Order: sequence, then structure tokens, then C-alpha cells
Amino acid sequence: GCNYANQVREVEGRLKHSCPFCRQLAPNSQIESDTLELADRLKVNDPVALRQVGSRCHMKGDYNAAFEYTLKAVEFGDVAAHYYLSIMYGDGQGVKKDEKKEIYHLEQAAIGGHTRARNGLGCIEGYRGQHDRAIKHFTIAAKQGHDESVGNLKKLYKVGKVSKEDFAATLRAYQAAVDATKSPQRDAAQ
Repeated sequence: GCNYANQVREVEGRLKHSCPFCRQLAPNSQIESDTLELADRLKVNDPVALRQVGSRCHMKGDYNAAFEYTLKAVEFGDVAAHYYLSIMYGDGQGVKKDEKKEIYHLEQAAIGGHTRARNGLGCIEGYRGQHDRAIKHFTIAAKQGHDESVGNLKKLYKVGKVSKEDFAATLRAYQAAVDATKSPQRDAAQ
């Protein structure tokens, strides 16, 4: 219908490709399209877009800008941004190294359901010798389908810190979480 009519109009008039509704010129590449979309999302303070720009700045080595964008994403409620802030505070990138703030942001991300943050808290607790707390963090993350947490629990099981029953129950919950993400469409895409 409308899209076909627009294509005919463009071919007959030797025009550049444009949106059939607003007639705005279409981007020339996927990168240009992504950049334009991200710019629009930044204008409305989309927290995911803010985090994505922060991540791009981080990859380019612009840690100060990365910190500012990521902090703004946190202010707008992005859970994953808490995790990335914890990394910045832990490594001292774009901000002064601060273990308390690192842990605070890990905790906030973990509370929001971020499994890597939960696993990170488990590692910190294990390093501190708080094995019971570490096991709880690893178990929660494993039950949400986090592979690395299962591996960490397996190590603790091998040294006798986790009971056979608890480890088996966690493995069953882990498998249920993994199975819940499976679908014929996802299997076909792989």
C-alpha cells in the first residue's frame, strides 16, 4: 500500500528514499540510523540510551563522559547502569576509586535483578571470607540462569561449603530458568 506507492514515487521522480509518512530522508546506513535513533532517545532522557552512550564513551576511553551519562541513567532508574557505575568506581575510571560506592551500586543493581552484579557481590563476600553470604548471592543469581554463579557454587560445593542437597536444588532451579528462555524461534535463530 503506502510503502509501495512511496517507492514508485521515488523511482519515477528519481528521489532519494524517504519515510512514506513524514517524507524525512532515510539514513544511508544502519550506523547512521542507530545514531539518529539514539539522539532522539537522549533528548527525552531515555535511561537505556543514556547508558548506551555512556558505554560507547567508556569504550573510546572518555571515562569522564562515560561516568556522566551512566550516572544520569542511574538517576532515571536504569538498573544495569548501577552495575556499570560499580565497575567505574571499582576501577577508578572517570571517578575516584571508591569501594563503598562500588558495593553500593552493585547492591542496587543486584536488588534490581542484575545477575552479574549479584555474582559480583558473591565474589566480594567470598573474598572477605563470608562464604554463607557468598553462597546466597551465587544461589540467587544461579536461580535466575547465571552460568558463572553456577560455576562458583560448584567450586564451593567441591570444597564442602555447599551441601549436596542445596547444590542439586540450585541446579534444578538454574535449569528451569534456562529452559524458560528457550523457544522454537530462538533455537531456529541459533
